[in-house]
Amino acid sequence: MNVLVIDIGGTSIKVRRSGSRTVVRIPSGRRMTARKMVRLVREAVDGWKYSRVSIGYPGVILRGKPVAAPKNLGRGWIGFDFQRAFGCPVKMVNDAAMQALGSYKGGRMLFLGLGTGLGSALIVDGILEPMELAHLPYKKGRSYEDYVGSAGLERYGKRKWRRHVLDVTERLKAALEVDYVVLGGGNVRKLHRLPAGVGRGDNGHAFVGGFRLWASARRRSEGTR
Repeated sequence: MNVLVIDIGGTSIKVRRSGSRTVVRIPSGRRMTARKMVRLVREAVDGWKYSRVSIGYPGVILRGKPVAAPKNLGRGWIGFDFQRAFGCPVKMVNDAAMQALGSYKGGRMLFLGLGTGLGSALIVDGILEPMELAHLPYKKGRSYEDYVGSAGLERYGKRKWRRHVLDVTERLKAALEVDYVVLGGGNVRKLHRLPAGVGRGDNGHAFVGGFRLWASARRRSEGTR
């Protein structure tokens, strides 16, 4: 089974196929609609063989479909028929959840994506649960995302931002009683030393997560026979 994984971001869309290490990058932005994304991806991978598609979406997903418009992209995502557009089965998850699945090594894991905002997902014994922790209150009437997202990095500077990231990580790790935390997203590279029980993720894990979406579905199917 060949899987095409699409990781949608506010500045670029990254595409990779199972069995290949080639990553195709497509510029994104506020004019990137759902229809345009499909057209550009299909043009970029013309000639590639795939029978399944995984999409990491930078927004809220409910029952496999977008229910909120992405902040940094164009229109037309809610209600769009991705399966019809690609001509094969499609699975959509939040982009942080897809990277979390690719970072998972068993047990109870919390994933926090440090990017423009704060992505989050919890995996317990292989069961993926996307979360929306970013807008929970943290300090002085502001949310977790206000402190550890890109706006917080700009507002407080690297030194204070790092302290907030580690504090938020430890708070959520204790509250959710996880075995370990993985910090991913583009801003993770700005962190130096990490405490015990906290690991560094990689944006490339999003592709692994996209492949695993279909592998886990196949295992569940085989288990019911």
